Amino acid sequence: MGYSIGEVAKMTGLPTSTLRYYDKEGLLPRLERKGGQRVFDEESVRALHIIECLKRSGLEIREIRQFMELTTQGSKSYPARKELMEEQRRKTFEQMAELQRTLDLLEYKCWYYSEALRCGNEDFAQDAPANLPKEAQELYRKAFPQS
Repeated sequence: MGYSIGEVAKMTGLPTSTLRYYDKEGLLPRLERKGGQRVFDEESVRALHIIECLKRSGLEIREIRQFMELTTQGSKSYPARKELMEEQRRKTFEQMAELQRTLDLLEYKCWYYSEALRCGNEDFAQDAPANLPKEAQELYRKAFPQS
């Protein structure tokens, strides 16, 4: 079964301009045309999900194009594709850890400013973290792990 560009845009949430751009950039090497119109199949839709995932993981368009070209080479490109996926997974775990550190600091600061508003000052934080409530001490330790 084939899908029009408009149908795929609705299915994926991607604008038709993005779908055209991906095609123009060679990210969909197996995309067929009938009567001058792009016809997307299930494989093309799955490829779009992979493209979006790789974009979110930090790959540039040229790198995604290289990966998509590897998919046309069949099983001989499995090692290269696997290596790329493992590298992006590693980078994603690093990004997640960095985001967790950011969230930890934000959690502490949200608690801190709620407490400052409640008290009307910041006296509660003198000698932190020792004099903070237990839950706040844990937030503090996560927010400032080297302290």
